[in-house]
Amino acid sequence: MAIFTSIATAIAGALFGGSALAASLIGGALAFGAKLAIGKLTQQKQQKRKYTAVQGEIQFGGDVPVGTLYGVGKTKGQRTFYTKWGSGNKWNAEVFVLANGWCDGLEPYVYIYGEKKALVSRPVIGNEVANYHIEGFVNGSGDPVLTIRFYDGRPGQLVDQKLVDVTAALGNKWKSTSVNAGICYVVVERIYSDKLFGSKGRPELEFVLRGLREYDPRKDSTVAGGSGTQRLNDPSTHVHTKNPAVHRLNYQLGLRALVSGRTLIGEGKSLGQIDLATYFVAMNVCDTLRANGKKTYECSLFVSGDDDHTEVLKQFDDAMAGYGLNRRGLSGVIPGAPQIPVKDLTTADIPVDRAKDVQFRPSAFERFNHLSGQFTSIESMWNPESLKPVYVNADIAADGRNRQTSIDFLQVTDPDIAQYLLNIRYRQNRMGGKATVPVSRRFGLAVQEGEWITWRGKSWLISEWRADERLRITLVLSETSAEIYDDAGIEPGPIVIPPTPPINPSLLSTVQNFNVAVGMINGAQGFDTPALLFTWTPPDDPTITAVRFVYQIEGTTELFEDQCTSPEDGLFRTTKNVVSGKVYNARATITTVPDRLRTFTPWATTAQPTGLQTLLTGLQQLQDDALNRFKELQQEMDEFFRPRLVELLDAFSLEGAVGQIERQQIVATIGDALAQITEERRVRVSENEATAQLLTYLQASLGTANARLINEETVRATADSALASSITTLDAEVDGNLARIIQEETARADGDSALATSISGVNADFNGRFAQGLVKFEAVAAPTGVDARFSVLLRAGTSQSFKVSGFYVELYTEGGVQKSRMAVQADQFLVTSGNNRHYPMVFENGELKLAIANIGTVNAGLLQSLNGKMKIDLNNGTIEIFS
Repeated sequence: MAIFTSIATAIAGALFGGSALAASLIGGALAFGAKLAIGKLTQQKQQKRKYTAVQGEIQFGGDVPVGTLYGVGKTKGQRTFYTKWGSGNKWNAEVFVLANGWCDGLEPYVYIYGEKKALVSRPVIGNEVANYHIEGFVNGSGDPVLTIRFYDGRPGQLVDQKLVDVTAALGNKWKSTSVNAGICYVVVERIYSDKLFGSKGRPELEFVLRGLREYDPRKDSTVAGGSGTQRLNDPSTHVHTKNPAVHRLNYQLGLRALVSGRTLIGEGKSLGQIDLATYFVAMNVCDTLRANGKKTYECSLFVSGDDDHTEVLKQFDDAMAGYGLNRRGLSGVIPGAPQIPVKDLTTADIPVDRAKDVQFRPSAFERFNHLSGQFTSIESMWNPESLKPVYVNADIAADGRNRQTSIDFLQVTDPDIAQYLLNIRYRQNRMGGKATVPVSRRFGLAVQEGEWITWRGKSWLISEWRADERLRITLVLSETSAEIYDDAGIEPGPIVIPPTPPINPSLLSTVQNFNVAVGMINGAQGFDTPALLFTWTPPDDPTITAVRFVYQIEGTTELFEDQCTSPEDGLFRTTKNVVSGKVYNARATITTVPDRLRTFTPWATTAQPTGLQTLLTGLQQLQDDALNRFKELQQEMDEFFRPRLVELLDAFSLEGAVGQIERQQIVATIGDALAQITEERRVRVSENEATAQLLTYLQASLGTANARLINEETVRATADSALASSITTLDAEVDGNLARIIQEETARADGDSALATSISGVNADFNGRFAQGLVKFEAVAAPTGVDARFSVLLRAGTSQSFKVSGFYVELYTEGGVQKSRMAVQADQFLVTSGNNRHYPMVFENGELKLAIANIGTVNAGLLQSLNGKMKIDLNNGTIEIFS
């Protein structure tokens, strides 16, 4: 924990010392530019493109937006020039633009023909910064046939003179003025070799580039708090980095054209528009070493001049588990790291005449308990690889079901850092408390956005700081904790094995790594049917159109066949001529167009016999689904009864909320007899929200007898959502014996979904014995599907034990398919015609009991008599009779 103490101390010292808040209170109160990045988990809109450290396609021509690279990434570049010369056009040259701006250099390897090859340094021959040839691409004399001349894009770089000379007599010339100042590019020159290029075609290179040299104000002694020789307007002093906070600052400052000074990439802000104090802290947090010896946060990202600034900044924010802020008009950033709370919010700091809104626990629909994601793996040739999923069994049990989602960190290339980020996002989502709290002017002037405070025994982040025209200050708080960023319990990232060089598809005569195993397929009426599972390595060859399988039962000579017409799948299941309890041998070959020499793989054998056809697996899954659903219904009952009355009374007691309030009350008392009627009407509006509320409270009490009727009706509208709700509760209580009825109706709609809910609940409690009933109807319409559920749940017992019974009917979406289901939970389920001559159908103690059955077809595995004298095994075709 020492690392977090040092980080927290740095944040507190840099962010909260000497801030002149009072000078800009009224014009301040600016919200965060971006909310906690965990909001990305529930984001429904897809981004226009994937933001990553890889630019995976060759771009051609001049109609391509300017782009650059922050950090280190793989690129094919933009081809801007091609020429050929010499006898038979044996010499070829291409120019590829890799990035705009002054870049640091090439990594010492490239990818060619799907393989990683080293770059071998050569003496420069002209104005290039570096000259290379590619390992293995030499002729019989040992001379290189594939060379690269690298230009880093520095201001004042000179022309590639060799390209000017060799094209001088050609129609397509490289001009002497084509210096490409401010552009990082390579000249790829090759001499044709039939041995090296003939069978493979024109080589397509993928370069690994160390991107922009960037400005770091920590190393600039002309900036308060900085120390060093770097200067903003002198790019020769800038250095390369993978620090996300440095990337974010340089993107906000922008990459500018050398002559016009126009902003090509980024926002084009000045240092005076930047909250450098927050950036200093964020940069130091990113560079802090974790227990594994690695920096806390690093990332790399390709961006273009057409990209949305908000999306690009979000990638940098995500890479440091942080978020951007706009504080008093200055752009800043808060990194993912713990802070020392600056103040403790007490009851004395909260005005009693102003409304507050507290949600200590988000709804189940807002929380997830299973989080997966991807990162960009250098070992996997810069392709996406999966991170270890994050889930907590206790969270799944508390939520009643598995709630899974994913978030990718394709701007991160270190698996340990990406795994750390995934765990932080999970913990942030599970925390989730939110509050809007009015505070006294004294307290409000002492804090600002981005700081941590304590309240009610928890740590809270000030995500918004608001002040109205009367200088009344309101804080919007998000629950947080130092434990979110703790290394404890976080596993290292996945270990990725580099892929082996590809096999030339033209040499394949059959599939590679063929194997066969036994499996089961869920068939009709819930039966599991034995199957064979064939697997192979998907071939990278479009001429292979099918994979054919030949198989037989071990010890027999009869052959069976099947085929897969999508060989790229690498997997195929078949139930064709597959029976239970047998070991199978199998082999495979291919079908190609055009036809060529083909061979069979060696015979492969299943490790075990095929399974018996069974009904139990499907029933077990259905049982698990139903039990989980009933657990959810019980949890809904708990949440419905326990806090409801307290919430209504709290809401009713909020006096003096911002807006218009009209309150009327009639009270009569004699001794301990009380009768009262209170009615309160509220309306409240802001730039972002409009709310109207009607509260009615009736009470009559005498001694220990108390009767109450409370009704709350609310409508609320924002720019993208609308809510209407009505809650009524009736209570009658004498000496602790309680009878209660609650009715709640809610209609909610936003840009992504619509929800309608009606709930009725009854509760009776006498001397420790209780009985409860809940009837709920819910309908949801969303892009993922249309769901509806009607449920009835009964519960009764004592404080020591209780019994539950109920049923539900639902329409739900599974795998994009609309389905329906009805489930009943009862010790005894009975269906009767009401005729005394007919026995009922009964399900009890796990058995279905029926006096008479008239069935057309019976699918079964085992039939046996009640006295055990006869047994018919339909799966294995045996009949046993016992004397």
